[in-house]
Amino acid sequence: MKAEVLKGHLDALLLAILENGAQHGYAIRDALKVSSGGRFDLPSGTIYPALYRLERAGLIAGRWTLVGERRQRRTYVLTAAGRQALAHHRASWQEFATAVSAVLLQEGTCPATA
Repeated sequence: MKAEVLKGHLDALLLAILENGAQHGYAIRDALKVSSGGRFDLPSGTIYPALYRLERAGLIAGRWTLVGERRQRRTYVLTAAGRQALAHHRASWQEFATAVSAVLLQEGTCPATA
């Protein structure tokens, strides 16, 4: 699935991935791919700008961690504001999905317009 399809939903998906605990960027990318059954295999060039945006907004917090003796990586964790934003995204998505399903899944039962 192309990144354009996720426009407007990527932030919520990343917040949901981080709900399970702190992860570094590549692990977040991999978790998104695995949890979507391989449908969301996004390039790092899509994931990292979104993570930076979420961090600037205070929805996630990042910190540098040491891996091995010399290598560092940025690890991200959901903040309290991020948890609230995720709850809002979930509620909005449920409302949207319910409305879309009501329209798409009704088979020829639309009332005639006069």
